[in-house]
This record gives sequence, C-alpha cells and structure tokens, in this order.
Amino acid sequence: MVSIARICEKLIEKKPFLQEALVSGIINYGALADSMIKDVDVEYGKKVKHAAVMMALRRLSEKLENMPISRPRFTSDCDLTIKSDLFEMTFVRHPGTYKLVNKFYDLVDPRHGDFFTVTTGMHEITIICNKKYKKNFLKLLKKEDILIIVDDLAALTVKLPKKAVEVPGIFYLITRALTWENINIVEVVSTYTEDTILLRNKDVSRAYEILLRTIKENC
Repeated sequence: MVSIARICEKLIEKKPFLQEALVSGIINYGALADSMIKDVDVEYGKKVKHAAVMMALRRLSEKLENMPISRPRFTSDCDLTIKSDLFEMTFVRHPGTYKLVNKFYDLVDPRHGDFFTVTTGMHEITIICNKKYKKNFLKLLKKEDILIIVDDLAALTVKLPKKAVEVPGIFYLITRALTWENINIVEVVSTYTEDTILLRNKDVSRAYEILLRTIKENC
C-alpha cells in the first residue's frame, strides 16, 4: 500500500507553487492538510488522520528544501514595452457595429506607433486605442451601442518566446507580481507571444519596474 507521505508528495508535485510556498515556510500545515485530506482519503482507500497528513507535509517541506523546485521561467529574450495615453471602449456586438471595426482600422496607423487592439466576445466588442482617436470612433458609433468607456490608460506588453505557451504558470507570475504590489489590472489582452496588461497611467512606471525585476528573478 502506498504511504500517506507518498500520496501527499504526489499531490504536491502537481502544484509547483505549493512546493515553493512549502519551502518558503509560508504555508499553514493545518489549513493545507484540511484542503488535501479528502484527496488523500481517496488515494489511500480509507479515512486518514488529519495529524498524519500534517506530519507528512512537514517532512515533505524539509525534503524539498534540499531539492530543485520546478517553476515557470522566463527567457533572457523577453521584452517589455509601454504605450501610454490610451482609452478602452466596449460596445454591443451586432452586424452594424461589427462592420465598423474595419473603419476603425482605416483610422489608425500602427506603422507610426499607433496602438490598437480589438477583442470580440459573444455579445460585446472591446477596442483599446490611442486617445487621440476617441472622438473619431465616437462619431461612428451610436450612443446606445456603447457599454463603457475607460480613459487614462496605459498598456504594458510582455513579449514572450514561442515556447512560453507551453509553460504552466508563466502568466500567473506576471499577474501575481502586480497584484502583490497592489496594482490594479484593468484588462488583459493576449496574442500568441504577447501578453498586454492594461493599467492606469499612474501605475505603469511602477508596474514596468516590478515586471522587469520579476523577469530577471525568474530567468
């Protein structure tokens, strides 16, 4: 029969961030045992004692201190760029507004540094663009189609290597770093190798420094 210790180890192996927390000593063993005990019961085939799970976790923590921990890593070719003075607008998606998106594309000029993203949902369309185009866009849209407009925004884009899409937790590292520093994320827009985080203009400089440090610490 597989031991309780081995079962706990297998469950923790699936969650690298829990491994990191155990090594850092910031985990409450009792609370973690509470969250795991049902899974341990199933794997063990019968009810186990809470104290036994806690003891297994304590021993695992000591064991992990001397082992390399698998965690998401950035590569040295990651890049950060900032675009400020943006606005975000969300409007109702229907055939009329859907056709307007092409007109929006005709207005902006990415070749000269303009920022423009379009996200199409099931019932809504969201655009993010330089605020200098806001009046032009508003002229094309009906007021009743506009759901919300958010001003005073900046975009912080993280350029990632192609293999990053196969790394579990890579986006969590980015959002966690900002959340821990009490920086609000207004919106996140992703493409294959770019993760763009929309922030308030006042937060973007500090966010840049935080993410730059996070990337360096996790390369």
